[in-house]
Amino acid sequence: MKMTKVVPFAMSALLLGGAIGAPTASANEGEPTVINAETSVQQVQPIFIKVTGTVENVEVRENATYYTVVDGDNTNIVIANKDSLVFDNMGKEAKLQKGNKVSAYSYAKKPMLAIYPPQYNPEVIIVETEEMGSVEVDFFNKDLVDTENNLKLNVGEDTKLASATGKDLKVDDLKEQHLVVFYTIATMSIPAQTPPSKVIVLDTIEKEEPVEVDPVPTPEPAPVDSAVQEIINKDFYEVDGTKMVPLRLIAEKLGFKVEVTPKGAIVSKGALSYTITRGQKEYGYNKALRQFKVAPALLESGKTYVPVEFVEELTK
Repeated sequence: MKMTKVVPFAMSALLLGGAIGAPTASANEGEPTVINAETSVQQVQPIFIKVTGTVENVEVRENATYYTVVDGDNTNIVIANKDSLVFDNMGKEAKLQKGNKVSAYSYAKKPMLAIYPPQYNPEVIIVETEEMGSVEVDFFNKDLVDTENNLKLNVGEDTKLASATGKDLKVDDLKEQHLVVFYTIATMSIPAQTPPSKVIVLDTIEKEEPVEVDPVPTPEPAPVDSAVQEIINKDFYEVDGTKMVPLRLIAEKLGFKVEVTPKGAIVSKGALSYTITRGQKEYGYNKALRQFKVAPALLESGKTYVPVEFVEELTK
């Protein structure tokens, strides 16, 4: 019989630290804070994934154009269509073309295909020029300060305001929104303060209500297939008092298709789809968000473990 394996929090943090991460920019408002057990340094989940590099190939398709963006050994595909927001770093509308140096910002919670090279359909694409303009893409709070307390906006009469959907805006409409900020000068204070030249509200991104999790005990799963129950009984870990079981083995036994992603997996069957990310309590259920009590983790090489309650979810 396989012995019960108890993984303390510190060991879980070390194991999670080895997961592959995507390039990111800015921190995520409202996300749970992750604390490294060894250093006690707080890390915040990102709001936007930032992809940078040079456009090396352009492929025009029926409904969109696929740009191959290369930065050293990293290759990504940036997808744009006629409605995509494309600006240079001074805030002027721009056209993407081969040879451009670009920064593409995609909302981090947007579902991604498990495909290589990774494909992104960004909220905004910035063409970097030699002019001295800077761009910040982030969530700004009611005081117009970004999530990492790096930049505060002092919006004046000369600041151009726009929205992704074309709405007319006032300064108050910028508060607690995802913004694209163009600016050229900033103070040396903390946070730095700037009179932005242009601000765009990304009002295509829906505001999310906080995820409410009902406090529930950790029961054994409801009666399931005997083969699944055998896996649960023999292959599990205990993390922070929660029983963790192997995702892929159980999901496939239940008839789900499992697509491996760099940071987790997409589990699907018929109209159901679950997006699981290691180290993140939130998981995608079709187009909604739900939450685990304990974040999925890579507790054995090549095996992602999830709370046993998720088996009940898969058997509903």
